[in-house]
Amino acid sequence: MREIMVLAEHRMGEMRDITHEMLAKGRELAEAQGDILVAMLLGSGVEVLADALTPFADKVLVVESPELENFNSEAYQEVLKLVIRERKPRITLIGHTSYGIDLAPALAIDIGAPLASDCIDLMIEEGRVRVTRQIYGGKINVEAILKEAEHHIVTVRPATFEPGEPGPRGEIVRIAPPKMGGPRKAFLDYVEPPPGEVDISEAEIIVSVGRGIKDEKNLPLITGLADALKGEVGCSRPIVDKYWFPKERQVGSSGKTVKPKLYLAAGISGSFQHVMGMKASGLIVAINKDPKAPIFRIADYGVVDDLFKVVPALTQKINELRQSGG
Repeated sequence: MREIMVLAEHRMGEMRDITHEMLAKGRELAEAQGDILVAMLLGSGVEVLADALTPFADKVLVVESPELENFNSEAYQEVLKLVIRERKPRITLIGHTSYGIDLAPALAIDIGAPLASDCIDLMIEEGRVRVTRQIYGGKINVEAILKEAEHHIVTVRPATFEPGEPGPRGEIVRIAPPKMGGPRKAFLDYVEPPPGEVDISEAEIIVSVGRGIKDEKNLPLITGLADALKGEVGCSRPIVDKYWFPKERQVGSSGKTVKPKLYLAAGISGSFQHVMGMKASGLIVAINKDPKAPIFRIADYGVVDDLFKVVPALTQKINELRQSGG
């Protein structure tokens, strides 16, 4: 019986969503192969995080060291290299985040393992690892079979898989940290985004706008609705191309991948590239005057009407309800 390993990603004492997304996929792979699902947790003073992972993995491997208190790809690489060589897991899943992009390629080279990056799906067929990736800006999905090897590394795109439900509590296994020669780079500090900037991938409510808004002077309609809902503003690529909103607000395969509780799309047709960035949202509401707009195929609720009539009326009603305590 082999292992499927998931590298737990955490920051400033909080587990990142990508960890539970990978654990859900890892559970699916492990059950299909009769393998054990293992969460790999590196850090310092991470007892609470380790305990919180036990309902989602068969084993939680914990390596604690002052050198691992904050993410450092060189220190992580030293630990993972030794753990992988000793335990020989079938696959290690790493988030395709700033952490994973920094860590995974060097780790793969170090241990001589095939690497597939930014994957939106993976499976194991007859012992071979098959992954799905996107090319040409998300226009085409490509399936690839990785070459046979004792171990594979796959980085997973955030917000691709739904987190799983907790199950029986797994076992916490503590592993002594190896002696590290001292990384060439060191963690200095977290730099918070300047006031006014926001990571929309963390937002619970997003009001997104597309080319249907017609003119930059009409954008206050969207920001007003977002304010009424206490949400953030997102957009499709044409809005960024016109420099009406910064790139950080773009949702889609070439922008941010989001999964808010509510995603309201106003004047967005719903191209494949945009849908790839928001299809995991909890509730999708679309406003578009074209009844054949592709966005309606994935929307939970759709309004076929002019956004210039619907958005102001919706904003007014929400504000009225808030003022009345509704």
